[in-house]
Amino acid sequence: MNIVTYKGYIARIEPDLDDGILVGRVINTRDIIGFHGETIAQTVESFHGAIEQYLEDCRQRGIDPNKPYSGKFNLRLPPALHSEIASAAARSGKSLNRWVIDKLEQAFYDV
Repeated sequence: MNIVTYKGYIARIEPDLDDGILVGRVINTRDIIGFHGETIAQTVESFHGAIEQYLEDCRQRGIDPNKPYSGKFNLRLPPALHSEIASAAARSGKSLNRWVIDKLEQAFYDV
């Protein structure tokens, strides 16, 4: 998978075939944080540097950095759908939470 993490920030790295580089973007914050490199090692190092620079910029400006998402959110469903999802999770031998995470990952990452 093309996902890397650092200090709670998560980034996705993709190849840029036109420029022959790897480019990344932090995906779990509302602020836009991008980076790039020519190799995987350079790109990961660039990611770490981008986060460090972002945190330092926030410190110098006297603002709180946009925190990574906590991983928790509430979801309201129609009762019938809730029941169907719980049944599907039970049939698959998974918890409701694990089943939903798996389905969201499949949809998002096209796994």
